[in-house]
Amino acid sequence: MTATTDGSAGAPRPPAAAASGPTAPPGADEVLDAARRAADRAVEHLLGRQDALGWWKGDLETNVTMDAEDLLLRQFLGIQDEKTVRAAALFIRGEQRDDGTWATFYGGPPELSATVEAYVALRLAGDRPDDPHMARASAWVRSQGGIAACRVFTRIWLALFGWWKWDDLPELPPELIFLPKWFPLNIYDFGCWARQTIVPLTVVSAKRPVRPAPFALDELHTDARDPNPAKPLAPAASWDGAFQRLDKALHVYHRLAPRRLRRAAMNTAARWIVERQENDGCWGGIQPPAVYSVIALHLLGYDLQHPVMRAGLESLDRFAVWREDGARMIEACQSPVWDTCLATIALADAGLPADHPALVKAVDWMLGEEIVRPGDWAVKKPQLPPGGWAFEFHNDNYPDIDDTAEVILALRRVRHPDPERVEGAIGRAARWTLGMQSRNGAWGAFDADNTSPFPNRLPFCDFGEVIDPPSADVTAHVVEMLAVEGRAHEPRVRRGIEWLLAEQEANGAWFGRWGVNYVYGTGSVVPALTAAGLPASHPAIRRAVTWLESVQNEDGGWGEDLRSYREEQWIGHGASTASQTAWALLALLAAGEREGKAVERGVAWLAGTQLADGSWDEPYFTGTGFPWDFSINYHLYRQVFPLTALGRYVHGEPFSPNGPKGK
Repeated sequence: MTATTDGSAGAPRPPAAAASGPTAPPGADEVLDAARRAADRAVEHLLGRQDALGWWKGDLETNVTMDAEDLLLRQFLGIQDEKTVRAAALFIRGEQRDDGTWATFYGGPPELSATVEAYVALRLAGDRPDDPHMARASAWVRSQGGIAACRVFTRIWLALFGWWKWDDLPELPPELIFLPKWFPLNIYDFGCWARQTIVPLTVVSAKRPVRPAPFALDELHTDARDPNPAKPLAPAASWDGAFQRLDKALHVYHRLAPRRLRRAAMNTAARWIVERQENDGCWGGIQPPAVYSVIALHLLGYDLQHPVMRAGLESLDRFAVWREDGARMIEACQSPVWDTCLATIALADAGLPADHPALVKAVDWMLGEEIVRPGDWAVKKPQLPPGGWAFEFHNDNYPDIDDTAEVILALRRVRHPDPERVEGAIGRAARWTLGMQSRNGAWGAFDADNTSPFPNRLPFCDFGEVIDPPSADVTAHVVEMLAVEGRAHEPRVRRGIEWLLAEQEANGAWFGRWGVNYVYGTGSVVPALTAAGLPASHPAIRRAVTWLESVQNEDGGWGEDLRSYREEQWIGHGASTASQTAWALLALLAAGEREGKAVERGVAWLAGTQLADGSWDEPYFTGTGFPWDFSINYHLYRQVFPLTALGRYVHGEPFSPNGPKGK
């Protein structure tokens, strides 16, 4: 992949994949020795990163819209301070590319909304429109259609300051909160992350606030006199046309809505928001719902000293990562539970004794994070007893099925001094996870049967996924966990296996919803299927092996660019990364390919690219919030997954489903 001086990708030409290795590949014994040394260094490095309380957490890097919106929020509330503004601007400027644009992932193409939000934030920080870096950005924005071509969420932020007209935004009435659970487009038809964002935004949409802007943004319009020229409607018989006309009707309703009904709707929305505030003051453990919830409550009369508001604002400060150069990066979320269970698995599979103090301490912390009360998932599963784990430090309303499966797999690897406590937590969590199965036999991330086709059709929802349908990677982790629990032959688990087999692509891969992309999906599914008893000779396993071997890079590693979500030629192709190479190796090792040349070359690549401190460098984004639209660089992925793969190469699979629970 070619790259410019700012790290962005050049022309979208995926690197050629090849199964052949270097001219003189290392021998098997040499690779094994290198793998042992690399694993030992990685173990030492990972142990050194554990918090005193037992958890691990790497930075969760997304894109500059988080930082820009944080500054816009502070401007809106009147709480900006010079130090924060200066540090945020330093980070945003550092992410700008030579052409004046910003991308949403490392090496990715320029992105219009991210560029507009970053530009506006820098204007708030004092950068002048005629500064060279700003002039390049505004020229590019105009060439792409200006503000009018941005996503809805960007234009909402601009509307808060009068830079865009509320009448020119899709309508989202707060009366949505009153729709019954059986009615199309009720709030529980949305995925939990969208639900938590949309409810406060209905209040913002109804209030339509405007804080006087400190400057104009004429330079970001193609024609400042007519910034939003009328566009033709889609045919009435089409879904797009139907929802566009629904939006027009809702704009009429905005002017005619009965005041008592609207006031009641906003008050109900406020109660819904306050009831879902977590103990740490955040909402759902993620930054966007917290930002919009603070704005909505403020518009409804909550002053900044109100305990709910004070806790909410303090929680947002905890998303800030201050760097050595004085820059301030905002995390969209924090991933301690996910990072801790993956780190525990990695260390155990690398040969750390099952009763090692670091592993026992990690288990103690994870047990303390178990969720034992119902959340929004109970709307669809009211009779299901609670259990499981979330992704974040505090998110009791939305335990995560994926995290819960991996936490159970981690707990099974550790010999804890209180086994009854561990068994109780595993029993509750496994029961809850199995109960969250969707009707088609698979599992989503947070809800069961969250598959309505309507939310994605709304003109308001033009950014990323707003529903939570089952995915192959989550289903695979659940199947693997249930197989380890000795339940692979139960009818409900067999339905999950059948669903996975039916979801395999013609090329032999599986789609990756929460990781990039087919390498992640395949790296998740193959170990699950073999754990559930499918032999390595099964046709689905062989097709997966053939595909992985076919997309191995010439250097021996694997990589897949985020553009694979949109462009077929990128599927399985991209610069080699430590995490994606590890995912491919986990699949190949589970498929019995330990002695194969592809595995040896992949292991050699991991050992050869390890840094002196036992870590790996990985600037590429290999995680997703929404495929393509919202990408994530989990800074601990580059550590835990390579260590897991090296450990399994050196020591073999950790245990069989019918073997002992833990080592």
